[in-house]
Amino acid sequence: MKNRTGLSVALILTAAAGWGVIGVFSRPMNAVGLTSLQVTFVRSVITLVGMGLLLLVRDRSLFRIRLRDGWMFLGTGLVSIIFFNVCYFTTIQMTTLAAASILLYTAPCFVMLMSALFFKERITAQKLLALVLAFGGCVLVSGLGTGQISPQGLLTGIGAGFGYATYSIFGKAALRKYHTFTLIFYTFLVSTVCLAPFAHVGAGAAALAGSGRAALCALGLGLVSTFMPYVCYTTGLEHVEAGKASVLAFFEPLVATVCGILVFHEPLGLKNALGIGLIFLAIVLLNVPVGKGKALEKGEEP
Repeated sequence: MKNRTGLSVALILTAAAGWGVIGVFSRPMNAVGLTSLQVTFVRSVITLVGMGLLLLVRDRSLFRIRLRDGWMFLGTGLVSIIFFNVCYFTTIQMTTLAAASILLYTAPCFVMLMSALFFKERITAQKLLALVLAFGGCVLVSGLGTGQISPQGLLTGIGAGFGYATYSIFGKAALRKYHTFTLIFYTFLVSTVCLAPFAHVGAGAAALAGSGRAALCALGLGLVSTFMPYVCYTTGLEHVEAGKASVLAFFEPLVATVCGILVFHEPLGLKNALGIGLIFLAIVLLNVPVGKGKALEKGEEP
């Protein structure tokens, strides 16, 4: 059990790292004229195709789902992918990127509450302390200032955090019945079909075709920052509580900050360094073994 949990933690951190380098791939795509909606559509299409090919080669029976379970995949596709992206990109337009990222990382709060409600996961002092440390680290890493946030920006930012959180909830429910790959395939099938009418596919394809670098970045965005992270994160959810997984995902802004420093030569201040330290501390805290009695109380192997 401990080995599987350790592997799952490593997978979730790997997923967060993949999401953390999104900016490296998306900025060149934005530079050739792709909108945020089109970038989201590209991510969905590449992940859908990649997962579809994987299922065809590995096990075609994984395509089978029951119609009555469709709500799970509608939830992840519509709420966790589309609703989240629309809210997040709207928040970015209405406020600073730093403020948007902080509001996004209200997600673990939603995950812990919903996990306690739906999965009866305990909200422990260890989880709460890790959440406070990680959120504080995210504030410092992002360099959030004292600028005013409009009520609309606050609302869409919290909406982004909620949408981001629901993947852990819908995903955890789906994994009780379906394979990881089945969940990911139908999640991105729903998001791709629903985004297609609004993505101006022809214009986006033409923009990518005119720039070899942007086209390579689109492939990297789909494989490195979408396909791989969702496979790793969803697999990790099988042996890690949803609440713990959501806090581990705070590794993402840390990776994004490091990428900004190394790739885009963004400055690293004392507050940024302190924030990185707090996020690492939260991750270490979450992986400190609980006492034997508590472990047995949760039904885990000693």
